[in-house]
Amino acid sequence: MSALPYRPHPIVMLSARQLSEAIHAKQVSSREVMAAYLAHIAAVNPGSNAIVAQQDDAALMAQAQAADDALARGESKGWMHGMPQAPKDLAMTRGIRTTYGSPIFKDNVPASDSVIVERMRQAGAILIGKTNTPEFGLGSHTFNPVYGATRNPYDPARSAGGSSGGAAAALALRMLPVADGSDFGGSLRNPAAYCNVFGFRPSAGRVPYGPAPELFLPQLGCEGPMARNVADLTLLLATQSGPDARTPQALPQDPTLATLTPQNVEGVLEADLSGKRVAWLGDWGGYLPMEDGILSLCEQALRFFPDFGVAVDAIQPPYPPEKIWQTWLVHRHFLTGNARLALYNNPSTRAQLKPEAIWEIEGSLDLRASDLYAASTQRSAWYQALLRTFETFDYIAVPTAQVFPFDVDQHWPKSIAGRQMDTYHRWMEVVVAWTLSGCPVISVPVGFNAEGLPMGMQLIGRPRDDLSVLRLAAAYERARDWVGDRLPPAIDG
Repeated sequence: MSALPYRPHPIVMLSARQLSEAIHAKQVSSREVMAAYLAHIAAVNPGSNAIVAQQDDAALMAQAQAADDALARGESKGWMHGMPQAPKDLAMTRGIRTTYGSPIFKDNVPASDSVIVERMRQAGAILIGKTNTPEFGLGSHTFNPVYGATRNPYDPARSAGGSSGGAAAALALRMLPVADGSDFGGSLRNPAAYCNVFGFRPSAGRVPYGPAPELFLPQLGCEGPMARNVADLTLLLATQSGPDARTPQALPQDPTLATLTPQNVEGVLEADLSGKRVAWLGDWGGYLPMEDGILSLCEQALRFFPDFGVAVDAIQPPYPPEKIWQTWLVHRHFLTGNARLALYNNPSTRAQLKPEAIWEIEGSLDLRASDLYAASTQRSAWYQALLRTFETFDYIAVPTAQVFPFDVDQHWPKSIAGRQMDTYHRWMEVVVAWTLSGCPVISVPVGFNAEGLPMGMQLIGRPRDDLSVLRLAAAYERARDWVGDRLPPAIDG
């Protein structure tokens, strides 16, 4: 006699927006929400390993009761009041273990929160644990020696992507209503594509990044939101964004984001896009190797764009992509390597570093000031070329990844379409130009291949025009909702 299929509790199937409204209308209590999520996580997480450092159930239920008591007094912290949340294990969480996926920090418990965690707590979120990440976020496949690997919601034998792989998998499996992540080399975008959700890399400075020991040089890493729909993602972005004196490069809060609520967000995202133009860059004129089926899925998705008034035209590369890669290597070595130089110089901690971390650090050792200046000049030239492209087009579209989700036991793809990969991150080269640009980028789902594996497409907007990118993504979502149409097998009861 076969076991009955698992059926998730209706509460965990609500969108974040619906959940917030139900809690505030007292249609459900925070205790009921927490109980439903904890039971769901117990049923689903063992097969995915997305949520780690999970907190004590009784303590979480007590926090949920406190949220209910506050609401009974007419006190709400914000739209996330009483909602469970699990920050990425690269973000500091006061009182909750933060390992960065490294055995060096396996017992690290911060005394304070990072800025985005602090803001989610202030908005009412209850932290139930963390989401898994690769060691120091290096690589776009989530595995580490502390917690192990996170498995893909659509095929547990495959990678969930990274470095926000735990966040994306938890979202897809309805273990979180929304999720936060971070992105240097596609870490909000790649796992979103691999898990059939939305991941948004905001404009540089939109979301304060830190606190950190060095505040001025790290311009390429950022934090941002992930969600199963664009409205929820936009609400979380509004919570995360806005200035903070501890992070001097943070942008002022966008006035529209400052006024968002669960009730008005859908209206804010509606816009007349008639006459807008998208430049389809594809594989950069054959420069980037792509696994068969990726380009065709993206092109099929782009066929929906004229339905909401947006024209799509294929273009040639606006800048030599090999020059972008070379400037990327210098920036990556400089920023990633120097941040962990002290761990490398200590023999006991060096022995615990993964090879990719050592490669980045050693790549930084021989860099000269002139190398960094030359790379920054090259990055500036790419930015100027991009601005010229935006004189004709309103958006740019490219695939989110160059391969479909791969074997979970493989550290990274060594070849694509017969072309060998020469670094641990060359296989995700399709994301680096947009990291270097500082422009807002969202990964939207574009469907599945014949094996049932998801893929996504990046939509890039003009500098600091985050809301325009979100409105384009919302229009596409209304035309084609892959997230709602295709549940992961573990919850498709």
